[in-house]
Amino acid sequence: MTQFDQQQLAAEAWFRSLRDRITAEFETLEDEGESLPALTNAPAAPGRFVYTPWERTDHSGAPGGGGTMGVMKGRVFEKVGVNISTVHGQFNPEFAKSIPGADQDPRFFATGISLVAHMANPHVPAVHMNTRFLVTSKRWFGGGADLNPALPHEEDTAFFKQAFEQACDRHDPAHWPKFSAWCDEYFYVPHRKRMRGVGGIFYDWLNVEKEGDFDRNFDFTRDVGETFLTTFPAIVRRRMGLPWTEEDRLALLRYRGLYAEFNLVYDRGTTFGLKTGGNIDAILMSLPPEARWD
Repeated sequence: MTQFDQQQLAAEAWFRSLRDRITAEFETLEDEGESLPALTNAPAAPGRFVYTPWERTDHSGAPGGGGTMGVMKGRVFEKVGVNISTVHGQFNPEFAKSIPGADQDPRFFATGISLVAHMANPHVPAVHMNTRFLVTSKRWFGGGADLNPALPHEEDTAFFKQAFEQACDRHDPAHWPKFSAWCDEYFYVPHRKRMRGVGGIFYDWLNVEKEGDFDRNFDFTRDVGETFLTTFPAIVRRRMGLPWTEEDRLALLRYRGLYAEFNLVYDRGTTFGLKTGGNIDAILMSLPPEARWD
């Protein structure tokens, strides 16, 4: 049995507990939206998460950890996935060249949570959030959260960004200018010459090499999760009862095409999952249930 150190166990436990709290809150939103008009293919009852455990085999053939895919298809959430995973083993030699600290030693450990929600009401923005802890010969945290509305409401964008700016400022005043700009840069779709969404934060390589680094950067990563949990459900409650038209629905489906293009072509998390033998359904959980390109 693989033995993990205290930092690895602490990060894994936090991501699991955050998953449990987020999914409980999302199911509560489903209950609150039970009487709202729903899509024709929506379930009659409020949605509930279905959890599917999975295991992976390292490229050498050895057991390499796994995770749990959680997916809910409901009346408020047309499709939402909240996944956790803890994987380990060795990178294949070619992929190791692209990972900090793995070029000389291909052994790795990675644990994290990944979430994408595609909403039924076009006025409720889609959202993405993930946080993770990786170990090679180096150790670091990464993650972020970004809002992806088909029909943007400036009030929602300002509320979301302000909350994450305040979260950043609680830890380091330099975080927000750097991580918000990094989000805009990372979620840019070059072939469309536009951003995927309206922004948020994105960070990576928060190293934990020095004494105190782990606690400091783990505190920040936890705050990212807590901030998401207080902001996105509030936006859902604000918008999920708004009336919408077929034109609004069409705008949503066309926007989802842009979201799918980014995740399939540019997203590093998709690449990491596929290159490390992760569960394909869990990796592609981020794709919308329906989209249009016309």
